[in-house]
Amino acid sequence: MDFATDQLFDGRKFRCLTIVDNYSRQCPGIIVGQKLKGEDVVAALERIRPDTKKLPKRIQVDNGSEFISKTLDKWSYENKLTIGFSGPTAH
Repeated sequence: MDFATDQLFDGRKFRCLTIVDNYSRQCPGIIVGQKLKGEDVVAALERIRPDTKKLPKRIQVDNGSEFISKTLDKWSYENKLTIGFSGPTAH
């Protein structure tokens, strides 16, 4: 999962949460909003659950504040999956 940011013609910014299955290369979910929080990430994962029929064992994310949340941490614990945090990349 990762976020992309852009802005509208009038300067208002928005974000897109993209959920991609690295194995199948499918994108089961994209959520768009001006302010997205950990609760929104969990809601997006719950919305795609019926379509995917199962949850992964591990979700890879960066260290964004949306992914470092009590809500997402609790949800991953309850669903017995691991959240893998990417470290900073060297340039």
